[in-house]
Amino acid sequence: MELLDRLITIFAENGYVAVWLALLVCGLGLPLPEDVTLVAGGVISGLGYANVHTMFMLCMAGVLLGDATMFMIGRRFGKRMLKWRWVARIVTPHRYHMVRRKFARYGNRVLFVARFLPGMRTTIYITAGTTRKVSLLRFVLIDALAAAISVPIWVYLGYFGANNHEWLAKWLQRGQNGLWLIVAAATLGIGWAWWRSYRRRQLNREE
Repeated sequence: MELLDRLITIFAENGYVAVWLALLVCGLGLPLPEDVTLVAGGVISGLGYANVHTMFMLCMAGVLLGDATMFMIGRRFGKRMLKWRWVARIVTPHRYHMVRRKFARYGNRVLFVARFLPGMRTTIYITAGTTRKVSLLRFVLIDALAAAISVPIWVYLGYFGANNHEWLAKWLQRGQNGLWLIVAAATLGIGWAWWRSYRRRQLNREE
């Protein structure tokens, strides 16, 4: 909770601009947890420093802009950007090739799941750009759909727990675990859909 308290202080003193900049930093892959940042934005809304609905819209815009920036960097510079020092620390060759294989197998569905994978999110977005198989519009639509699930959870959790940090800490942990369950369910759903599609193709060939 030390990081959360620090962010709350900074955001309370600087308002929406500080939240916006922090989310851009998260989007660039720097070590600042996005979920904690969103919760802190919700907390200052609950404390009266901001309007929670405006905060939610601002956070959505900040998250999408940060994600789209990573996607467009990958699209503009391609695989050669993996030689850049700051990118190489985030997108290792192993991660890059692993994500490429996932794209080849699952397609754009990987982008939806990526929003719930803090450790892999930036790698997946950059790699999606380098493949040049996804348009910016499609990327933003998929990312927005996933963000519409995760962002309000964190912002409104912070808003309702602004005056009770013990309750907030408990539900922050539960929320993180809950998002992992969503990822697991989504992964199983994708696998099941792929298996059904594969079986259908096999039956059609036999006929």
